[in-house]
This record gives sequence, structure tokens and C-alpha cells, in this order.
Amino acid sequence: MTDLLFTVPPAPTVAVARSTARYPVARIFCVGRNYADHAKEMGVEVDREAPFYFLKQAGAIVESGATIPYPPGTSNYHYEMEFVVAIGAPAFQVPVETAMDAVFGYACGLDMTRRDLQLAARAKQRPWDLGKDFEQSAVITEIVPKAEFGAVGPQRITLAVGGVTKQDAHLSDLVWSVEELVSHLSRYYHLVPGDLIYTGTPAGVGPVVAGDVITGSVDGLPPISLTIAAPDAA
Repeated sequence: MTDLLFTVPPAPTVAVARSTARYPVARIFCVGRNYADHAKEMGVEVDREAPFYFLKQAGAIVESGATIPYPPGTSNYHYEMEFVVAIGAPAFQVPVETAMDAVFGYACGLDMTRRDLQLAARAKQRPWDLGKDFEQSAVITEIVPKAEFGAVGPQRITLAVGGVTKQDAHLSDLVWSVEELVSHLSRYYHLVPGDLIYTGTPAGVGPVVAGDVITGSVDGLPPISLTIAAPDAA
């Protein structure tokens, strides 16, 4: 047995609907600008030649219903409601036609964002890590198996803050479909069970402050919720 210098945190896991088994998270891929109206509100164009991505650490996972502190280093903390794809089988260089064979199921997600840090990095053509990849920035519900959810397309995706609707769209508005995303990612990565794909957010993103309660939904999936607390005192 290897003698470790320090204790390694356990791999994060996510609940699966109607199952006692849990889904271990390997990696989190996030798709940028995958709704045309959101790209427009951010002052950029949709890249229709190919999707693009940023990553979050697996340790960013936090389950729906949590209360988390307002994060450090930002004064412009944003919600982004997302449809999440959970990979359940290995996929490498798979065509669009068979890409769905790799999908295990779906969940609601929140890509929480330090928007001021993201925009500052974007202005300098630097990576978005400080704005996107930080603790408790990837919120997720339990995962619903693919067969129970059905075909992706007409489902409504919404988000509210304090009961006021902020985001409202349909999964049919995705610029790049689930099949296209899985196929494209598999050209560059050996996708494995445990990989999550946050597929992008509709228009209507905005800031939250301590005391706000975020709720969201995708038709056919468990609703998501998150409460923002005051910043940590430490």
C-alpha cells in the first residue's frame, strides 16, 4: 500500500434517480456560447464552425439544495442554468450517428460564474479559469437515465431568482446538439463514464447576492435549487 503524504479527498459523486448507486464524477466539460441569444447578450458571436469548451475540476460539484457562501475575489457572481449530459460508456472519435450510445443520462445544472473575472480574462485573451473553475461552482441535481428522459429537443429550460423568472428557453435552441457535442469532444478526449457535459446557458444570465435563492428546471428532470449565503468570514 502506498504511503501518502496527505489524505486525498474522495471523488465527488452524484445521486441517480430511483437508484441507491451514485455516479462518480471524473471531469466536467462546459460548452461556451451554445445558445445564440446568450452569445448576443455577452457581446460575442456564436462560433458555428465548431463548439468550444472550458473545464471545471470535479471538486467543483455541489448537489442541488445546498447553501453555499458567496465566493471570494468577485463582486459580480452570476448564475447560468444548464442541461447536463452524463457520459456512461467510453467514447473516442465516435460519429454523430452513434454518439448517443455513450450517454447515461441527464441532469439540471448551474454553472456559477465570477463574471467580472471571466470578462477581465476575456479582454486580455487569457483563459477563463479564475472566472469559471472554482469551488462549488458546478451545481447539479440527481441524474435521470437517458431512457426515462426521452429524446432531447422540446423541453423547456428555466431559471428564477427569488421566484422571478430570469431565463426561459427550450433545449431545441441549443446551437450544438447533444450528439454533436459528444462526437466533437470525443475527437480530442477519450470520454469515459463519469464525464459530465454542461451544455451551455440560455440568455438572461445575471448577478446574485447573499440571501438569494436560485431555482431552475428542465422539463422531465428534478428541479434545481441553490441558496447564496454570506461570504466566509475566514
